[in-house]
Amino acid sequence: MRRFMLPALAGVLLAGLIPAVAAAEDGEAPGAPGAHPSWLPADKTGFGTARERASNVWFTLQGGRMSEVYYPDLSTPSVRALDLVVTDGKSFAAVDSSAKNQQVRRTGGLTYEQTITDDQRRWKLRKTYVTDPARTSVLIDVDFVSLTGRPYQVFAVADPDLTNEGSDDSARTDGTSAVSSDAKTAAALAAEPAFSRTSVGYSGSSDGITQLTKSFALKNYATAAKGNVLITGQTSADGLRSRDFTLSLGMGAKGSDALTNAKASLRRGFADAARAYDRGWKQYLRQVKDAPSSLKTKQERDLYQASVLMLAASEDKLHQGALIASPSMPWRFGNNDPEWSPSGTYHLVWPRDLYQIATGLLAAGDRDAANRSVDYMFGTQQLPDGHLPQNSHVDGTPYWTSIQLDETALPIVLAQQLGRTDAKTWQGVRKAAEFLLSYKADNGHASPYSQQERWEEQDGYSPSTIAAVIAGLVCAADLAKANGAAADAKRYLDTADAFKAKLARWTVTTNGPLSKDPYFVRLTKDGDANNGTKYNLGNSSVTMDQRAVTDAGFLELVRLGIYRADDPVIRNSIAVTDVDIAFTTPTGQFWHRYTKDGYGEKADGSPWDYTFPAESRTTFGRLWPLLAGERGEYDLAAGDRGTAAKRLRDLGRVSSSGDTMPEQVWDENAPSGQTGFPAGTPTASATPLAWTHAQYLRLAWSVQAGKVIEQPRVVRCHFLGC
Repeated sequence: MRRFMLPALAGVLLAGLIPAVAAAEDGEAPGAPGAHPSWLPADKTGFGTARERASNVWFTLQGGRMSEVYYPDLSTPSVRALDLVVTDGKSFAAVDSSAKNQQVRRTGGLTYEQTITDDQRRWKLRKTYVTDPARTSVLIDVDFVSLTGRPYQVFAVADPDLTNEGSDDSARTDGTSAVSSDAKTAAALAAEPAFSRTSVGYSGSSDGITQLTKSFALKNYATAAKGNVLITGQTSADGLRSRDFTLSLGMGAKGSDALTNAKASLRRGFADAARAYDRGWKQYLRQVKDAPSSLKTKQERDLYQASVLMLAASEDKLHQGALIASPSMPWRFGNNDPEWSPSGTYHLVWPRDLYQIATGLLAAGDRDAANRSVDYMFGTQQLPDGHLPQNSHVDGTPYWTSIQLDETALPIVLAQQLGRTDAKTWQGVRKAAEFLLSYKADNGHASPYSQQERWEEQDGYSPSTIAAVIAGLVCAADLAKANGAAADAKRYLDTADAFKAKLARWTVTTNGPLSKDPYFVRLTKDGDANNGTKYNLGNSSVTMDQRAVTDAGFLELVRLGIYRADDPVIRNSIAVTDVDIAFTTPTGQFWHRYTKDGYGEKADGSPWDYTFPAESRTTFGRLWPLLAGERGEYDLAAGDRGTAAKRLRDLGRVSSSGDTMPEQVWDENAPSGQTGFPAGTPTASATPLAWTHAQYLRLAWSVQAGKVIEQPRVVRCHFLGC
């Protein structure tokens, strides 16, 4: 009987009616440990996750593919990429993300669609991304079409970098699936219809992409021990008779968990998971405000919606109130070299960025998220001496440890704006306020001197930092009064008044080279703005007289209600910055962070690095769109609603086709000898940057209201009158 069944079964398999897994596997993959793991560029065009907290997995998109997947929290990238490889098995193999014709769009909520067309028009792919709201799986619905009438083969290749470290993973095939794991985390790749072949291998030697692009064929390696491993599966698609398939990337604490999640999501089906995914975000949007009428076009309103959703998606699901700065690792931060491994920085929680994010969500109507942020900052992040760390993992563990006084002050402002007079919040606020009063740096300078100002590269007396400290102390005084601490309130107000009285001496030069009239400098090292003290700006930049370096941080003095918009020094400082650090692009007028900023790509457009010698001017900081938002808030304070509305329009024009907004856009220093870097379009800086999205929301509602909505009334009344 078996003698007759085997040929019949083989015929069924050849007919493609059911999948077959290759019987002969070649054992351990060669080439251990594989190439050095690194993360993909930071210019993400999509960022998604389910609204439900049960699905603590997030995906990003970059360059025609899925890029980093975060699991189990937003401080932990655990997958580098998932690519598709198309081959005819004999003459070519093309990685989909390398095609020049790539399109991405947000189809609603946080569902994304990528369309890739082969450079030689042999095939076309459409990929739709969601996560399963019920479990930790990313689902990709794929439609593959042959444009030549010839059948092709399509392989899915996932690159796990588990637990934010890609050099200690192992991998194995498991029937029609493939699994990778390390000591803490696992990823499993499965498909429906099931893969007909699976293989694992080491990056750069035996992985699926390397094999297919070299030989147009795949050897079926069953295991790969410790190293930088990739997992591969051959799909059922040929582009003709079989076009559609679903990929499921399941995550878990161990291989069996990941595989269970991947398969359960496939059994549920893409359509059902996608409906539930979209339903969760639609329900959230019903709880917040619709886009204001200050946004005139459908594109602007779509970007508004995307901004609300991306900020909401930036909140960790295991640690409520922890919203990260960006799901990306720009430039050197993504190299996973010893200094930056595991990667950190941007996919961490920065109290300053969290303040910006929370105020953006508050403007959009998500008061609960803003309150969770306050709880997180004072309940999880705050250190025993009262200050908040420079940044932290989502569980509150500090990452970098420099002290930035604005990051201790701005949470106080947010707490007061939310009316948080409860005893528990007051306890945290009081500790923070006492730190602002007592801080003294190692060099003997006392508060409001800060070890780092808001751009994190210099110590000194900074107008933006001092503005935050003054506002923080006034807000702390208000909360002190509400808690019966009149003596504390008086100390805080007296110190705020003293700081304001000394602010001009610290930060306003009357003999600087940029104007004959007084103006704010970026910062002073010594607290005397008329001294010609010199300092190196960092990031391969030059050494300059502190009086010759400007930035627009002084605008915080107006936004926070400490200075009037028509103050002569403010107006003259605006004129100085517009000449020195502004540039008008086809997209709009934007600003550099400060004079001769070096934090950005090299002259040829290649990634920033910190290793270049001082004075070399190897790297160039580009334009920051969020600064146009800050300027728009100033315009409103000055009574110029029309110009503020123009800033809002300009800010909205820098987004990607997937509605992600960048940290920086190209400026007057276009990469030399190259095309494709038009001024006013995103660089490969951190994208989406939550702060940029938050600024867009806040400015939209401020323009709608005709005033600065994020201005503490108690501060304005104290200094300027009500």
